[in-house]
Amino acid sequence: MPITGIYGPDDFANRPQGQTSFPRAAPARRAAALPKPSLEWTPEVEQATASLYERVKHVIPPIEWPTMAPTIKAINELKIARNAVILAHNYQAPEIFHGVADIGGDSLQLAVEATKVKADIIVQCGVHFMAETSKLLNPDKTVLIPDSRAGCSLAASITGADVRLLREKFPGVPVVAYVNTSAEVKAEVDICCTSSNAVQVVESLNAPSVIFLPDRYLATYVASKTDVKIIAWKGACEVHERFTGDELRGLREADPSVQIIAHPECPPDVLAEADFTGSTAHMINWVRARRPRRLVMITECSMADNVRAELPDVEMLRPCNLCPHMKRITLANILDSLLTLGEEVTIDPAISERARRSVERMINLKH
Repeated sequence: MPITGIYGPDDFANRPQGQTSFPRAAPARRAAALPKPSLEWTPEVEQATASLYERVKHVIPPIEWPTMAPTIKAINELKIARNAVILAHNYQAPEIFHGVADIGGDSLQLAVEATKVKADIIVQCGVHFMAETSKLLNPDKTVLIPDSRAGCSLAASITGADVRLLREKFPGVPVVAYVNTSAEVKAEVDICCTSSNAVQVVESLNAPSVIFLPDRYLATYVASKTDVKIIAWKGACEVHERFTGDELRGLREADPSVQIIAHPECPPDVLAEADFTGSTAHMINWVRARRPRRLVMITECSMADNVRAELPDVEMLRPCNLCPHMKRITLANILDSLLTLGEEVTIDPAISERARRSVERMINLKH
């Protein structure tokens, strides 16, 4: 069913001018800082990280590993000392995703796994809304993000005030928020979703119409899969919206045998050219099951590297687009975060309970 309406900030004359970027995380706890370890490449480091390099040898050249391995070893030792666990999104670089992460996955996987964490400290290797989600689900734990500037164009496109204006315009219509939103926004909606379960979440509300925000392209995809009338917001992912259908047609002309899979945050003309559309987790499972000879993954670059590290027989072709926010997370600032316990993510108690409720409603749906 086509989207019945799409709205954005310009459609509300009385829209308040509020904060649309994520707040800075809490400063490092200087009193808890540990001394920085030696980061020299030594035979001991080489031996300790040899099994990790086996995981990434197809995507990280041997000449680069000595610059990464000492920090990887130090991080893995600090995790034990701090009783910390590292959660990493599929868009993190291979040296993070395969080298130091304890749990990796898409937004839904990380949200579910965050509820099972036993460690005292969670280090979120992703963007700020992911760290906020981990904090919502673990209010008594310390949640760190190595760089609080790691934001998201989708999350920055809408505020809690915008959601209240939408509710005024469409009274009684339930609101679904993609997890790519701030805690402030999550506190104003009925339930959250990810790209993995968006259709399921929309249909679970048993309503003829649903407000779906903030991604206009994911909303369009959801509308094509359900009879529920979708009212959308004008947000978009700056990584996925840059792909074009013409770009994909050019790839097919160059090699008709190539397989193309795409994320539903891409524009409709891109999805029309893809052999498969799905969340990052669904894309990975598709590749594992199909093992195509040549593949294009229409999503963030590092995910293709992470999949190829696991499945080196699959030849990955580009294009891809880098997420500048995800790439703010590095081995160096993960190490600093564990050394200093910074930057800590905090959420205003006035909104945390309501925001937690919308996330938990999503998680409690059968997957």
